[in-house]
Amino acid sequence: MSGRGKDRQSRALVARPGYEVGFGKPPAATRFKPGQSGNPRGRPKGAKNKRPGLHEERMKDIILDEAYRTITVRDGDRNITVPMAQAIMRSLAVNAAKGQHRAQRLFAELLASVETSNKMLNDELLNSAMDYKIAWERELDRRDRLGITDLPDPLPHPDHVVIDMNRGTTRIMGPVTRAEEAELKKWRERRDDFAEELSWIVEQLESEENEQVRKALEDDADQTRKVLEIIDTALAHVPAPGSTRLLGRNG
Repeated sequence: MSGRGKDRQSRALVARPGYEVGFGKPPAATRFKPGQSGNPRGRPKGAKNKRPGLHEERMKDIILDEAYRTITVRDGDRNITVPMAQAIMRSLAVNAAKGQHRAQRLFAELLASVETSNKMLNDELLNSAMDYKIAWERELDRRDRLGITDLPDPLPHPDHVVIDMNRGTTRIMGPVTRAEEAELKKWRERRDDFAEELSWIVEQLESEENEQVRKALEDDADQTRKVLEIIDTALAHVPAPGSTRLLGRNG
């Protein structure tokens, strides 16, 4: 339709008896004029391909977005939704198991890198625990020698920090504090809510036939399972009264 035709149609719409202003029907004064762009200045030249500033790390965001974007893969006789990174690692492991030398070398290098990183983190935890224990034992010994009794004992007490050098573990022995009890209760309540939501999603999946709706429900189920996994991890670090807290583990 020509510009004149649009103009006549617009004027006719305004003059039409009973025309109501509302959603999708703006007042005539605020509507775009026929043939006039809603963005007269247009996209700035080079805006789409503008280089990131020195403070930005746009490539990292892109890589992480792609790495954890979920895709559907075949697992035996069913389809499952997993992050892209997991799908790639699974494919690499399968190819390595089939005897592909390049895949075997790359998988071995990745595995060694992850295990080395985990060991470094565990060693840092053990060193921190030993430094804490030694420093407070010296401080408490100094207080005893000087007869200082009005200062509170540290929490945790160095006697409660148990380090097993053979197993590479650090344990804190002792009861749970009130703050930990409150945290434990809060996380248990939240876990119950997410578990109930997951049950509802699973029930919907059993009767839903629309593929798009099923895909959305499967994505929701995967996300809810991840949240439950995170909560379970948090609960594992908030022990029951009188229990032992495992802080470090190596092998």
